[in-house]
Amino acid sequence: MSYRLEDLLELLDLEEIEENIYRGKNRDVVGSGRVFGGQVLGQALVAAGRTVGDDRVAHSLHGYFILPGDIGAPIVYLVDRLRDGKSFTTRHVTAVQHGRAIFNMAASFQVAEPGIEHQVAMPEVPDPEGLTRELDLVRAVADRIPEPLRTIYTQERPIDFRPVEPVDPFRPTPRDPAKNVWFRAVGEMPADTLRHQAVLAYASDYGLLGTALLPHGLTFQRPELQAATLDHSLWFHRPFRADEWLLFSTDSPVAAGARGFTRGSLYDRQGRLVASVAQEGLLRMRGSHRDTEAQR
Repeated sequence: MSYRLEDLLELLDLEEIEENIYRGKNRDVVGSGRVFGGQVLGQALVAAGRTVGDDRVAHSLHGYFILPGDIGAPIVYLVDRLRDGKSFTTRHVTAVQHGRAIFNMAASFQVAEPGIEHQVAMPEVPDPEGLTRELDLVRAVADRIPEPLRTIYTQERPIDFRPVEPVDPFRPTPRDPAKNVWFRAVGEMPADTLRHQAVLAYASDYGLLGTALLPHGLTFQRPELQAATLDHSLWFHRPFRADEWLLFSTDSPVAAGARGFTRGSLYDRQGRLVASVAQEGLLRMRGSHRDTEAQR
C-alpha cells in the first residue's frame, strides 16, 4: 500500500457540484480513523480559491475544527463570497458532513503588490540531504507499532519529512518544546500556486501539535492522552514551491488549561520566510475529565 503525491493532489482536487459548493474525498493518513485536519485545511483552501480570480493569491486563513471528520463520508464545502475588493478578496468556507458543520474557515486573497520587507533569520540547521527520512525512522521500529496501524505508518508518503532532532515515538524523553523538520512533496508538482499552498497547508498540520508534548516526554502513541486540533491559522508571505525543500521550525511557548499552543515558521532553501502558522489543540490526560467530544 502506498500514498503517492498523485494521490494527495487528487485528494485536494475537489468536485464542483454547484456554484460555490464542492465535495472532497477522504483518506486515513495518520491511523486515527478520523479525517486528518491538514486534509480539511487544504481542501477548504482549494474550495475558497476556486471562487477567486487568477490575479489574487491567498495570504491568510483562519480555521476552527468543530467536530471530528467521518473518514467514511465525503465532505461538502460551502463557500460564501463575503467581499471582492480592489486589492483583497474575502471568503468563508464551511465544511459539512451528515448535515452538520465540522469545520469553518475564513480566508483572504490579495493582488500581488510590492512593499517594505524584513524577516527574522532562518535557524542554522543541517541540510536535508544528510538527514534520515522520518519514514525510515518509523520503519526501523515497525515491530513496536500496533498491527492495525503498521501498514498506514510504514507506507510510502507523498511528502518527505526529515526531522533535524528525531523523537522516538515509543520512548520519548523530555526536551525543550521546539523542533525543526525539513519537508517537500515527493515528485514535481504543476506550477499552480493554489496547489502548492494547499499542500503546504496540509503539511503544516502534520506534527505541529506534538511540539507541545516534547517537554512532558509524551507522544500521541500514549493511550491515556486525548488530543485534538482546535484551530489553525496560516499566513503566506512569499511565493514558494511545495516540491522544493522547506524548513518547518516550530515551538510551543505555553500549554495550559488542557490546551497546547504551537507556532511555526517555514523557510525555503534560500532562507526566505515564506509562511507562518499558529495552532491550539486539546491535550487532556484520560480519566480526569469526560470524553473529548463531550467537552468540545
